[in-house]
Amino acid sequence: RSSWLLLAPLLTPPVPVITAPPCSLCPEGAHRFQWIRNLVPEFGISSSHVKVLSSPAEFYELLKVQIKTAKQRVVMASLYLGTGLLEQELVDCLEETLEKSLQAKGSSNLRVSILLDYTRGSRGRKNSRTMLIPLLQRFPEQVRVSLFHTPNLRGLLRLLIPERFNETIGLQHIKVYLFDDNVILSGANLSDLYFTNRQDRYVLLQDSPEIADFFTELVDAIGDVSLQLQRDDTVQMMEGMVHPYQGDKMAYCEIANRRVMEVINSARTRQELLHAKTFHSSQQGSSLLSQQGSQASGGLKPEPDTWIYPLIQMKPFGIQIDEMVTETLLTEAERDARIYLTTGYFNLTQAYMDLILGTRAEYRILLASPEVNGFFGAKGVAGAIPAAYVYIEHQFYSEVCYLHQQERVQLQEYSRAGWTFHAKGLWLYLAGSDLPCLTLIGSPNFGYRSVHRDLEAQVAIVTENKALQQQLHQEQEQLYLCSGVVSSSTFEQPNRYVKLWVKLVTPLIKNFF
Repeated sequence: RSSWLLLAPLLTPPVPVITAPPCSLCPEGAHRFQWIRNLVPEFGISSSHVKVLSSPAEFYELLKVQIKTAKQRVVMASLYLGTGLLEQELVDCLEETLEKSLQAKGSSNLRVSILLDYTRGSRGRKNSRTMLIPLLQRFPEQVRVSLFHTPNLRGLLRLLIPERFNETIGLQHIKVYLFDDNVILSGANLSDLYFTNRQDRYVLLQDSPEIADFFTELVDAIGDVSLQLQRDDTVQMMEGMVHPYQGDKMAYCEIANRRVMEVINSARTRQELLHAKTFHSSQQGSSLLSQQGSQASGGLKPEPDTWIYPLIQMKPFGIQIDEMVTETLLTEAERDARIYLTTGYFNLTQAYMDLILGTRAEYRILLASPEVNGFFGAKGVAGAIPAAYVYIEHQFYSEVCYLHQQERVQLQEYSRAGWTFHAKGLWLYLAGSDLPCLTLIGSPNFGYRSVHRDLEAQVAIVTENKALQQQLHQEQEQLYLCSGVVSSSTFEQPNRYVKLWVKLVTPLIKNFF
């Protein structure tokens, strides 16, 4: 997005090629995905605890309700917090809830932890930091604001790249919103557009303490290696922690890797002990676990028919779990299986493109038309980004046609007047099934940035429950209904004209947006 970015590939070490681990799939339905638990913790829950949301307004109202009713913890990880009236209302809700918790007990158990990206959260005079400082000043013992700074933005690069473009080097991109034992996974940021007319995806996992504990620990781990916002708008690292851009890069990344992997591995061990028999259990085994769970909680706990797998991708720290799982899912998709894949920014990695073009499943790929791209109408160089995406899309479509794969791999463009498109994820329909048994939902866009530069997290939701499968199917249908199929004539339209300089520059900078 800037002329300085042309230098960045020269300053970035080459990326090793990752091959997905071999896996042998079980033949029966949703249980064929049990191999994921070899990499990450497996959380078994009831499908009645999973709710799929469909609109930005519903997402925003849920955030407010959850903040107002939180008693123990509020944990929010996002790219940034906006500075408008709707965002201020969220901050006001946090303030009211913190105030009530103090009045109720004198000393409150409520803790608020917010993780944002340093570069995006510090942009401009009024920014995420200035929005949150009043909370830090009023509730210093209860509120923590962590600002992640990528270790790859340092030295000369940090000095030369302008404020608006420095985030292209790497970001905190995870979006998790957690209130007591309720968790919202999404691709949406905490900004007014995402509360009104920017289409995304959102899923609520209700009354899921083990999942909430995992994401609390994950955000805490990233927070520990991030800059801590102070009441006077300065930032500092925790005592004894290596600085992300002033300290030794390798030492910092090793510490960050260790902190995050401790969270993943300890949760995995806990879940193996808790739910060792729930995935392929006999009725007797699952009933026993159900009774144990009900005794612990004091009530009847429904047996799990849905499994949640958190997939983490932090390539700067050497963590590539989401990439490995996604590549394996694409590799192992059987003939006549259908994969619906959606991304707000169509810029797939070469590995993902090769797997889509070289495997047997049917693909329906949903992406933003130029008019609903988040950069449409932007000033300066950023205004050319939608054209760059058109160029990348055209190249991929040409490859599909060259390989005579048009029937198996279909592109569709989301178009909706007055809206922008930011939804990302995947739905997997097994051969012969009209409903999906697996979905991926979270922050990754399946592009180079998601795999190599940013901190990302999503969950794989695997379910046997027909009602939840129907919810996921309706979510997919609702998104795809607002789309048109891409054909060769699509690229002959006047609004698809790509200037020569954009074609020349795109291959050089495509890894940065």
